[in-house]
Amino acid sequence: MSDMEPPALCPSWALAVGYGGVAAAACLSNWGSAWGTWKSGVSLVHTGIRHPASVMKNVIPVVMAGVIGIYGLIVAVILAESIPKPGADTRINSYSIYTAFAHLCAGLCAGISGLAAGGCIGIVGDAGVRAVGYRASAISLFPSSVPEASGYSTIPDDDGGAIGGDDVSGSDDQNKLFVGMLIMLIFSEALALYGLIVALIVSQHSYSCGSDEF
Repeated sequence: MSDMEPPALCPSWALAVGYGGVAAAACLSNWGSAWGTWKSGVSLVHTGIRHPASVMKNVIPVVMAGVIGIYGLIVAVILAESIPKPGADTRINSYSIYTAFAHLCAGLCAGISGLAAGGCIGIVGDAGVRAVGYRASAISLFPSSVPEASGYSTIPDDDGGAIGGDDVSGSDDQNKLFVGMLIMLIFSEALALYGLIVALIVSQHSYSCGSDEF
């Protein structure tokens, strides 16, 4: 070798840093996706026991949590395809430290953002799905009368949901709760999207040993 550029900027351990970014993007995003699916899925099944008609409408948190894993998959595939192999004849690594840490940064941006978004979707979906299900099932969580206040929540035996002549399980009230939950889920999903956008931009920053262009 005529100069010290390859060993200085392209050590062999740079590949480990780059593949660490690939693992971070895939594993952390899938962790967030599994977390959100677990939290919202348990509440969905629990609510579906009492009010099966609301299952398909309240499955949105589970779907949005699953999309987070796709964000991590996209970033991981892009990063993995950007890591070159060492030369077959010379065995010289052309993958620089600059590119390796750029890929690590991209993987962490997508992975940690997906993890945070998945947890947020799971918690919001858990509370939101239960609230919509309770309203549809006419469950009184905050009783006002003395007999009801002596115990816990009251669950009526009939599916009509009429207490005191009022339609407690009216679609109007359910829609208000559902729209509020949906808005919170959209902004929670946006956290993972922000990380994906930054990861795609940072992943384009590269430098190859022997090249003078960044």
